[in-house]
Amino acid sequence: QVQLVESGGGLVQAGGSLRLSCASAGGTFTNYAVGWFRQAPGKEREFVSVISWSAGTARYADSVTGRFTISKDNAKNMVYLQMNSLKPEDTAVYYCAASPFLSTTPTHFRSWGEGTQVTVSS
Repeated sequence: QVQLVESGGGLVQAGGSLRLSCASAGGTFTNYAVGWFRQAPGKEREFVSVISWSAGTARYADSVTGRFTISKDNAKNMVYLQMNSLKPEDTAVYYCAASPFLSTTPTHFRSWGEGTQVTVSS
């Protein structure tokens, strides 16, 4: 079972950009799909994006399509989430997670990182 570590969060003004990184602290992402989820205060955890490690197939939530891009680096065993045109409503704790198959459902993801805070000021 992989162990995940997120980094790259921070405070940014609306319209700005951030890049989140997800590293595997143990094991590799081979045969997994790696997803990004977020949770704002008082709200449920929601799907943001996911990528399959083998095929590179990606999915996005409607709310981030066209602004966020997920990518992977096979050699470094890393997954990235490039977030552009950030809005205050993107403010949340962002988590990366691993699933044995491509999914957008949080319960299908068995391994989770501890999260990284993203705050977008207006």
